[in-house]
Amino acid sequence: MTGSKPFHLAFPVADLEETRQFYCGVIGCQEGRSTDLWVDFNLYGNSVSAYLQPQEATRDIPSNHVDRDQTPLNIPVRHFGIILEWEEWESLVERLKEKGIEFTIGPRVRFVGKNGEQGTIYFHDPCGNVLEFKAFKNPEQMFKPFT
Repeated sequence: MTGSKPFHLAFPVADLEETRQFYCGVIGCQEGRSTDLWVDFNLYGNSVSAYLQPQEATRDIPSNHVDRDQTPLNIPVRHFGIILEWEEWESLVERLKEKGIEFTIGPRVRFVGKNGEQGTIYFHDPCGNVLEFKAFKNPEQMFKPFT
């Protein structure tokens, strides 16, 4: 592996078949290895694993009050997702709308005119896990401080 290194993330789910339908049919992941207790997905070249843990999957996810200088948001603290190119993000937003996905937050552009200006969406999978997909207006500003 050279360049960017894929990440791995494991998360709890209450129903593996419903999870397969969502991650493959809605998000567009490819399924990898699986057993009757877990399933791996290829999420934009990254390894995410859904583990059957119904009690953990139904826990409430705390949120954090952010973006105080804009319209404040309650961002779910435990979430994961991918940073896409702007056009990919716009296409994903449209595809998710067509599939009837309800956004918890967004689509919205945050930090307008600042380093890190980004389009973002948050939504839940069928087991309550929160996903965030975003795109930076200027990707080279991803880690730059606000100005």
